[in-house]
Amino acid sequence: MPAADLIIFGGGIAGLWTLSEATRRGYRCLLLEAFELGSGQTIASQGIIHGGLKYTLQGMMTGSARGIREMPLIWRKSLTGEQTPDLSQTEVRSPHCYLWRTESLSSRLGMFGAKMGLRVAPRSLTADETPSVLAGCPGSIGVMEEQVISPFSLISNLAQTHADQIFKYDPAQLTFQTDTHGNITAVQLQTTEDDPLTINTRSVLLTAGSGNELLRTQARPDAVSQSAPFMQRRPLHMVLVRGNLPPFNGHCVDGAKTRVTITSDTDSQERTVWQLGGQIAEQGVGQSRQELVAHAARELKAVMPGINVAGLEWTSYQVDRAEGATKSGLRPETPQLVVEGNLITAWPTKLALAPQLAEDVFDCLQKQGISPASGENSDLTALQKLGRPTVALPPWETASEWLTLEENDARNTAA
Repeated sequence: MPAADLIIFGGGIAGLWTLSEATRRGYRCLLLEAFELGSGQTIASQGIIHGGLKYTLQGMMTGSARGIREMPLIWRKSLTGEQTPDLSQTEVRSPHCYLWRTESLSSRLGMFGAKMGLRVAPRSLTADETPSVLAGCPGSIGVMEEQVISPFSLISNLAQTHADQIFKYDPAQLTFQTDTHGNITAVQLQTTEDDPLTINTRSVLLTAGSGNELLRTQARPDAVSQSAPFMQRRPLHMVLVRGNLPPFNGHCVDGAKTRVTITSDTDSQERTVWQLGGQIAEQGVGQSRQELVAHAARELKAVMPGINVAGLEWTSYQVDRAEGATKSGLRPETPQLVVEGNLITAWPTKLALAPQLAEDVFDCLQKQGISPASGENSDLTALQKLGRPTVALPPWETASEWLTLEENDARNTAA
């Protein structure tokens, strides 16, 4: 019978990074994914390895800024293959992000806060170094050593490295077996064959984003009646624009917010695609697609006076950021872990914080006395019948209703 020290549910960056680190430390570990690897938050991420910009705009060292400002160095070493997980096959879209502001006083103060709070302050560019799309923007243009990676490439890299430990399962055929203390002793999966597949385990980690809620209900049905909030969702409505655009990655600062965050990639038809996040995505939650696209076009022209939007195509997609619940309902400042016996439920809060989440998980395991089992790794041959999950496609490959601004205005008028 297959046995593991740790079974991970959820094949996003949190689960895959922890799988890699657990394997390196000698844990018998496997990962189960219900849908596609990276589906949901990870594949929808803009891929910025944040160093704390968003959390220093007030000029203060918040808990978020302290927690995240060490992450770029960890990621940089993995991306160059200097340490595990070896992410040297992951595509780096850009080695840095640009930073610029608007004319407002709040924008100027935000830039000052960013320069004071970051581990590596933004470097001001000369006129010759400034990208043409930022021509005409006020004040100095900065560049920060925040790498931008392709989430699709990242997930593909990790999935290939640990292909023999990753399996697909049907949530409707999942059962958790527990002892008299409520600790999970095994995971049972019904396959197409008559006999269910049982995997003994010493611990279980849930890193399935919004899927953590259902999984926890299955693992601990008694917890459903508890009144304390367990998870929260903060929705985003992201904008995509494609066409004759240059590669570009950066943040426009306005006060204590990023007015717009732009990241770019190339789609399967070799078109440049920009993702627009920041305040645009947060304020767009209450807007229809047509309303949001019109607003995003106005914002883009406001923060990039020289940009030409003629002929560009626009659309949007929505995604929830699932996080551990906070009393205030605001974004957590660190990775969130809920420990219930040998069940750990976790959310990284930001893609860049996946390394810290993994460290927190191992701290929990050590406190519980769950160390790597001695002897050879468990035989996972019986799990082959489960099959393997594929990697989720980037949002621009699955998005629909791409419209020019003229077409979008016509739909707005008709509505």
